[in-house]
Amino acid sequence: MTYSKDRSDLLADLHAELEATAELPVEARASQWLGEAEAVAGDAVGEEVPEAVIEKRVGQVRMLLSNVEETGSEAADRRVAAARELVEEIESRL
Repeated sequence: MTYSKDRSDLLADLHAELEATAELPVEARASQWLGEAEAVAGDAVGEEVPEAVIEKRVGQVRMLLSNVEETGSEAADRRVAAARELVEEIESRL
C-alpha cells in the first residue's frame, strides 16, 4: 500500500492502530505485546522527536509485533496487520 501522508502522520496512525487494540477482546499474551508496542510507538509521536529515536522506536515496535501471531479477535488482527504495514512504510522513509 502507498501512503500519501507524511511520516509524522504515519507515526500517529501507527500509535492509533495499536491503541485501538486495547479496546478489543485480545488474548492476554498478545495484549501484553500490543500494550508494550503501543507505549513504544507513543514515544515516537511528536514534532520534536529526533530521527534516531523514531528509528529505534519503530524497530522496537516491529520486534514486539513479531511476537503477536494471533490476538483472538479478528478486529485486533486487522489492526495488527495495519500496524505492521505502517511500520514497513515508516522504516522505508528513514
